[in-house]
Amino acid sequence: MTTGWSAEVERICDATIIERSRHEPDRFADLYDRHAEEIHRYVTRRLGRETADDITAETFLAAFRRRDRYDLTRDDARPWLYGMATNLIGKHRRAEVRFFRAIARTGVDPAIESIAEEVTDRVGAQSIRRQLADALARLNAGQRDVLLLVAAGGLDQEQVAAALGVAIGTVHSRLHRARKKMREALGGVNPTDPAQKEGNQWTN
Repeated sequence: MTTGWSAEVERICDATIIERSRHEPDRFADLYDRHAEEIHRYVTRRLGRETADDITAETFLAAFRRRDRYDLTRDDARPWLYGMATNLIGKHRRAEVRFFRAIARTGVDPAIESIAEEVTDRVGAQSIRRQLADALARLNAGQRDVLLLVAAGGLDQEQVAAALGVAIGTVHSRLHRARKKMREALGGVNPTDPAQKEGNQWTN
């Protein structure tokens, strides 16, 4: 049973944790505990597990150093954290493309296993991994950032705009182009959904 500060942390928003950490630096650990696993999973899907530990640590170190500049009107710090993680990933663009191309060649995929789990008997999981990875490698950096923040990060378009510091229209345009390219690369179908349901975050 949680008591005291631990119980309070479960109730308060990220902005409150960050605000308090400005005077009590140790409180920032609560933000790490709340979001580190999610950020680590996102980085893993883009660069692999070997790099994810370092990028996640760098993300929270950068966030700690910049906590005095955080906009406290934003209760949810996830877009802020995802933005910093994405900027750090940006320093590894070539490695990211190599990572996805290796998946496309081998079908071994530590990055998009959750997508493969959705695959039906109609299409083999290895085929899905290769197709998705090859298509992701072919996107430009801006399109890949937006698509993966939505698909792997679970952010909505407004949160992606906040994360990347761009206009919502830019996010919409990049996402539209990315999904169009994904559909074309996958033969015009969504291989993870034989019923072609609306709302697939990769191709719709």
